[in-house]
Formats: sequence, structure tokens, C-alpha cells
Amino acid sequence: MTRVTDPTAPRIAIVGATGAVGNTLIGLIEQRGLRYRDMQLVASARSAGTELEVDGVSYPVQAVDEFDFSTVDLAFFSAGTEASQQWVPKATAAGAVVIDNTIAYRMDPDTPLVVPQVNAHELDRRPKSGVIANPNCSTIPLVRLLRGIEQRWGVRQAVVSTYQAASGLGHPGVEELRESSRAALEHPEEPYPAKEFTPSLAFNVIPKIDRFLDTGFTLEEQKMLQESRKILGLPHLDVTTTCVRVPVVNGHSEAVWIEAQGVVDRAELVEVLAALPEVTVHDRESPREFPTPATIDDPHRVHVGRVRVNPNNPRAFWLWLVADNLTIGAALNAIQIAEELVARGTL
Repeated sequence: MTRVTDPTAPRIAIVGATGAVGNTLIGLIEQRGLRYRDMQLVASARSAGTELEVDGVSYPVQAVDEFDFSTVDLAFFSAGTEASQQWVPKATAAGAVVIDNTIAYRMDPDTPLVVPQVNAHELDRRPKSGVIANPNCSTIPLVRLLRGIEQRWGVRQAVVSTYQAASGLGHPGVEELRESSRAALEHPEEPYPAKEFTPSLAFNVIPKIDRFLDTGFTLEEQKMLQESRKILGLPHLDVTTTCVRVPVVNGHSEAVWIEAQGVVDRAELVEVLAALPEVTVHDRESPREFPTPATIDDPHRVHVGRVRVNPNNPRAFWLWLVADNLTIGAALNAIQIAEELVARGTL
């Protein structure tokens, strides 16, 4: 049980508690023993009235439009960008610190964008905006690897192709993938009405995530560039990305090509990656070992394989990474931000 009477422990709200990331947050609070003295679960009006358990205690889900944010010290927001744009200012005005899991505040200059393994120093003081932004689910595992590579060799360029799971769109995305796959098997001649994914994701890959920009890139691809630069403190970092949705329930994968500033030795590269916090290098012993979304055994770690230095350009190399997008890519990062805030006394 992590609910305590200690007056220094924060009062917590989870906004979007009934969603995929909200559910994962609740599970991680229990697993990691995040101490709190009060817990309140919040969601849209249509989800209000249901009950969820945290640490064996049943809590009613409250409607966000009726919730009093002055009763909490820390609010996790994972209810979508529109909800964050509407309700985060009310939460911060009431005195709460917000950890926001949407795009709404990531590029705000008064809002730190934080991956604790990379730039935890941003949490040494309470942000001007009252908000700490949680990065994109594909950016988080990428920058955790880039930090170690940048410190050892420097990074000239990174080219990334992502393979992103249906759970990136939460419960509705997973349900549509399952239903459309079933329909495609039973009635392959009939088109499945796609709502979350267009065209249907069943037995398909879609090279478009989020909306197209005038540049021809998508917003998801632009996020990875802008967020990587901000988190790493490298405003001229060259990152270019193609983001692809794949028919996987959960777990994002990335093929990453990096050109470093200096010559890279594979054995040293493997050791540098393996020494990073919460990173598992699967081909440390054998280049034939690699992770997949279906086979990773620990959702709390970034999994790496297919480490290959280019024989024609020894400054360049390939990596394959897999990370649980609901955990590493969202909820765990948010919980680790909260843990750092508590440890630093900056709530």
C-alpha cells in the first residue's frame, strides 16, 4: 500500500484514468510504490461514475468538468490534447503541478520536456508554466539511446523509421485492430469500416501517423525532430523520420541509422548502450539476437538489437529498438518524473 498519512506526500489526480495510459499509470503507481496521501481519478463526463481500484482501494471516477483541482498537488493528464488545452490551465491556476502526456505543451518555452534518464536537471525547480511535458512515445526510447551516443562520439545525423502499434491510439485503436482483423479473416471480400485507422490497419501498414504538414512530413515525424532537439539540448540535431503504423497491439519498434562524429567500434558501442539505465542489448553476445514487441520480457526497459557498424562508413551504424509504448513511452516516464519531483522537493 502506497497511500500514506505523511503530509509531505503529494495528493494525486489522474486525468484520463479510464484510458490505456491511465490504466498503465495506476498499475505503475502500485508496482513502484509511489507514495501519496490522497488519490483522485478523473475522466470525461461519459466515463464518470465508474470505479477503479488503486492499491486495493476502490475510487469513483469523477467528471473533469466538475473536478476541483485545488484538492491536489500533482495531476497526471492523459486524456488527449483538447482536454489538456482546456483543463491544464485550470489545474495549474489552482496550484497543482501537471505532468502532461499530450502535444499541448511540449514545445512551450516555459515548459520542460523531460526524460529523467536524459535531462532530470530540468526538475530542479518548479516550471514557470506549472507543467512538465511528457514526450512522444517514440521520442522517449530514441533520446535515451542518443544521449549515451552523443556523450561518447557525438551525433551528426539520425535517420529513423518507426513501426508503431495500435495502442498508440489507446483502447479504441486496439479494439479496431482486433475487430478489423477478425472481419478481414471472416469476410475478406468486404471492406471494414475504418474509424481510427485509414485505411484499415488489419494485415496492413500505414505510412502516416497524425496529420500531414506542408513539408510532406507528418506531425508525428516533426514531433520526433523537435522533441529530440529540446530534450537533448541540441538545437541543430539532424533527425529525420518516417513514422509507420503496423498491425501490432502494443509495442513500438524503430530502425535507427546514426552517423557519429567519430569512428565507432561495435564492441564499444554495445558496452555504451548496455551501460545506459534501463536498457537491454539483446545482441551483446550474438548479433543474431533481437527483440520484438511480442517477445520483450520487461516492459520497463528499452530493448536493443541488430547493432551493426557500417563497413563502408565506420562512423555510421544501425540499431533496432523496441519499447512498450504505454509504459516506457508514456506512463513510466510520467511516473519517473513524479518520483524525481518528490525526491527534489519541487512539487
